[in-house]
Amino acid sequence: MLFRSCLFLLLSVFSAHNLFASYILIPMDAETQNEHLKAYGITYWVLAKQEKVKWLLNYRGGAFLIPDSEELQKECRIRGVSYEVLSDAATESILTEIASPSQNMEAVVLEKAPKIAVYSPKTNQPWDDAVTMALSYAEIPYEVVYDEEVLSNELLLYDWLHLHHEDFTGQFGKFYGAYRTTPWYINDKKRMEALATKLGYPKVSELKRAVSVTIRDYVIGGGFMFAMCSATDSFDIALAAENVDICEPMFDGDPSEPNYQSKLDFNNTFAFTNFILERNPSTYEFSDIDMTRKRRIPKDLDYFTLMDYSAKWDPIPTMLCQNHTALVKGFMGQTTSYDRNNLKSNVLVMGENKSNGEARYIHGIKGKGFFTFYGGHDPEDYTHRVGDPKTELELHPSSPGYRLILNNVLFPAARKKKQKT
Repeated sequence: MLFRSCLFLLLSVFSAHNLFASYILIPMDAETQNEHLKAYGITYWVLAKQEKVKWLLNYRGGAFLIPDSEELQKECRIRGVSYEVLSDAATESILTEIASPSQNMEAVVLEKAPKIAVYSPKTNQPWDDAVTMALSYAEIPYEVVYDEEVLSNELLLYDWLHLHHEDFTGQFGKFYGAYRTTPWYINDKKRMEALATKLGYPKVSELKRAVSVTIRDYVIGGGFMFAMCSATDSFDIALAAENVDICEPMFDGDPSEPNYQSKLDFNNTFAFTNFILERNPSTYEFSDIDMTRKRRIPKDLDYFTLMDYSAKWDPIPTMLCQNHTALVKGFMGQTTSYDRNNLKSNVLVMGENKSNGEARYIHGIKGKGFFTFYGGHDPEDYTHRVGDPKTELELHPSSPGYRLILNNVLFPAARKKKQKT
């Protein structure tokens, strides 16, 4: 009799758990989540199973609400991601709070796992790029594409494209001044020249121009593009110089076009306008867009602030700025940040160092698609240089700077509402 009573009690508890524990909340605040970056991977994992997720904007650092399952709980435990089991009543209470007009919060539905492409030379290692490090650490799958795939229109297979430390102007990263005699520079130059010839282009600059135009068309057609470091300004420079030779002889074998600065077409660019190109081939800089050489900020004071948006009216920038802090540690790169004087009026500044007049994190719309530019090379390596050791993200599992990258990864999964700003 006692055995039957205990068995009945256990069955009742199990039934009650199934009845009332209907959702998992993955908090993203500073106090209760120890693995912020891996939490994005859990969310992607759920989406890949063709299940929907609610992204709770501005609620506990941008928490994720997911239907409960034993498999999900097990996966969270394996990856070390903190989670909370919620009853239907508790879930409804949270969603009611978020829906209140008095709260700057919103629940955005994530509907599918975006297919991700990373534009990178096949010789690069994953740690050469902050985004590939973030994706690998979060266990989010991606595929590497380069010029051959881009020019074969394979971008149409992907929802999200990332560009990183790349030079779309054909000047080989402006490394000429410091590294022209090093074996890696000589080999990279030969490799790129061979690729250009293989693909039918007489110059690397012409190959990169064709690649830039193809990527532009991908975004205009509805693609999502995220770029960091020198890929941001060199991409826009390549578009502005679509019909102009801006390369000196050491880069493409012939002189640049006379008065090329006056021939730039800023109508072709995504984010930047009225910029002045750096003519000296030995200077490690593309133009006056970048603030690296204009900065007078001590390392211990180098931070930028994320903007605060209305979650209900402007869910897109709100999504892209989700974090457990509004103050993000700065970091350098060939292109560190953007001079606000060179930004187009329709570009949204989502992160800035106001005292220095620089934008760090910007977003815009191009045709049917979206782009986000993020200054700097590696959010957890302040002055990353050629040959420096890779960043170990196990030491930075809650990096606010890396969270911005992963916000962009999930962005295409969201059911979009029209932006009001």
